[in-house]
Amino acid sequence: MKKPIWIKHISQLATLASDINGPRSKETMSELGLIEDGSLWLEDGKVLAVGTTIELEKQYALKAHEAEIIDATGHLVTPGLVDPHTHVVYGGSREREFEMRLEGATYMEIMNAGGGIHATTRMTREATEEELFKQTSRRLDSFLQHGVTTVEGKSGYGMNLETEIKQLRMMKRLQETHAIDLVPTFMGAHAVPPEFKGKEDEFVDHIINDMLPVVAEEKLAEFNDVFCEIGVYTPEQSERILEAGKKLGLTPKIHADEIEPYGGAELAAKVGAISAEHLLKASDEGIKAMAEAGTIACLLPATALYLREGAAAGRKMVDEGVAVAISTDCNPGSSPTTSMPLVMNLACISMRLTPAEALTAATYNAACAINRQDLVGSLEVGKQADIVLWNVKNYQELQYLFGVNHVKKVWKKGIQVVG
Repeated sequence: MKKPIWIKHISQLATLASDINGPRSKETMSELGLIEDGSLWLEDGKVLAVGTTIELEKQYALKAHEAEIIDATGHLVTPGLVDPHTHVVYGGSREREFEMRLEGATYMEIMNAGGGIHATTRMTREATEEELFKQTSRRLDSFLQHGVTTVEGKSGYGMNLETEIKQLRMMKRLQETHAIDLVPTFMGAHAVPPEFKGKEDEFVDHIINDMLPVVAEEKLAEFNDVFCEIGVYTPEQSERILEAGKKLGLTPKIHADEIEPYGGAELAAKVGAISAEHLLKASDEGIKAMAEAGTIACLLPATALYLREGAAAGRKMVDEGVAVAISTDCNPGSSPTTSMPLVMNLACISMRLTPAEALTAATYNAACAINRQDLVGSLEVGKQADIVLWNVKNYQELQYLFGVNHVKKVWKKGIQVVG
């Protein structure tokens, strides 16, 4: 039987514990459940006790000799980071497009010329399962190195039944073999494949009638996502796809208002989406609708930076009462990164979130955006022992020291996987 783990003398323990159930907004995003000279007792992959070191020394006086003791003097400890929006399973690479954008090409121009999503679709269709497994495993290893212990992954680089299912089955295999928890989302509506150009409604019917039933029957995904954008899927088409998924038990998500204001945030609220993603161009009305509906804004500041676009209005969303989560948007074209610490930095710099809000957005609210808040996102008794020990003394320093990976140790379900 594995020894208990006792992490003690933590300079600052950010538990993210709160009396509030569900995603946090406004001032509650700054409530980090801080404990100075904190302490955690871990057994059987779970958090068994949380408190000050003095409190746990009394509680476990008779068992202390049984534990592996970690002295965290001078360090910050947080829950494992949660990335609620990635496209982590894909084949190939698109570094040439980076140069093209620097030369002046836009995201949509590249996609309409056969690059972008379509290029990755070709490479993902051609990749063997073993190639996809190796590439994705390396990316998940990198996430762990950056303190991320739970990742949402979308399909969407198949846009035919065979490859969409291949991606989702790959996620299921990785969930069984990799340390990271991988949460699957079906996104057959990532773009319209070239073979359906001019026949977009036919492809929508194909998704609804042929793809979604297989995904639901095989229980390959929990969420159903669609790219609602000018030149991709209209709000009406998006609504049809999301409502069809709901009837099959798939929770709606939506890529909304990334390139142009297009009513995506309003649609997210209308269909009861758990989250709306991107939102760079979300309208004031859409932000208010999301706040009223309780839809989480999943914001992707690294994507905006990489595309040289203005960031989403994170500060305004928090102030308006929208619960905000943040993500890498790890993908080969617009955000090829696995660094959630960088994303937290950017959330502060480009979206004016406070350091406390950024940490909440990367842990508890991110867990809420993929319906994992009962397991991860905070350090509370009974939850998974997903923990990061950082080479900084407090959460302010974590956000202040920009662009540096401060991870020293990571535990996943009580097992040390980094450090």
